[in-house]
Amino acid sequence: MGLMKLKKNKKFNYKPRFYKGEGNPYELKHKFDAHRKTINPPKGIKGKFNAALEDYKNRDANVNRRLFIIIGVLVLLFLIIIDFDLSIFFSNS
Repeated sequence: MGLMKLKKNKKFNYKPRFYKGEGNPYELKHKFDAHRKTINPPKGIKGKFNAALEDYKNRDANVNRRLFIIIGVLVLLFLIIIDFDLSIFFSNS
């Protein structure tokens, strides 16, 4: 009776009769697919690592500064929450 088999999804490949453009006008595509590097075909671990390094090198300087500020604030909040004595960082002369 097929209790263990999963139901297959139906696939529709509709092509309009009088459309003279390229591709399918009803194809669902994400807005930023042309700008993404992560949707490329799988390249293996080395290719993914190299792509991540390339993206890291091409980042904006403002992103780095913002990242360091956010990390600093989070570390400071963590030290305050665990009741760490912050006076060791300041000199009392």
